[in-house]
Amino acid sequence: MQQIPTRWRRLTIFLCALIPFAWLVFNTITQQLGADPAKTIVLFTGEWTIYFLFITLSVTPLRRLLKWNWLMPHRRMLGLFALFYGVLHLLSYLIFILGLDFSRLVSETLKRPYITVGFPALLILIVLGITSTQKMMRRLGKNWVKLHRLVYLALILAWIHVLWQVRSSYFEAAVYGAIVTVLLGIRLFWAFNKNKRRAAQ
Repeated sequence: MQQIPTRWRRLTIFLCALIPFAWLVFNTITQQLGADPAKTIVLFTGEWTIYFLFITLSVTPLRRLLKWNWLMPHRRMLGLFALFYGVLHLLSYLIFILGLDFSRLVSETLKRPYITVGFPALLILIVLGITSTQKMMRRLGKNWVKLHRLVYLALILAWIHVLWQVRSSYFEAAVYGAIVTVLLGIRLFWAFNKNKRRAAQ
């Protein structure tokens, strides 16, 4: 993959990241979303939000463990796709479930804990998306890294958002929880070793 020019890798990743959206549009137009299309759209966009969070947070481990350095220039775009599907998730819920009734959105947010934790996760992604440019990196300096560590909190909140919606089987939520544990655990391990080396110097 390192032999392929960055612009072609970027285009390939961009098009692949749009496949779920294209699938959703196609199945909406052809009326193949099942008995409850609104629910299908909301769940589908929510699932791909957390999938792209997983993919984005896998970039650093893959770079460090497998030496896949070619992935690093594309991490920002992958994160923006997590934001893209997250915004679609909120809009589909607002439009298809609530019928653009913003007063209901407020009451549902206060009444349903899984929505209460979902909102901060999306807000974090929006802030990270806005500050993901090179200009913002220069402006924020060292604070940029600290700010973008909030993605870990967004990931945890997104998982809780899924967990608190479970009505029967916890299998999917358990799988997501295992992935979250691995992605965050490996970073804690690296941070622990880094601090240990510093203390030894």
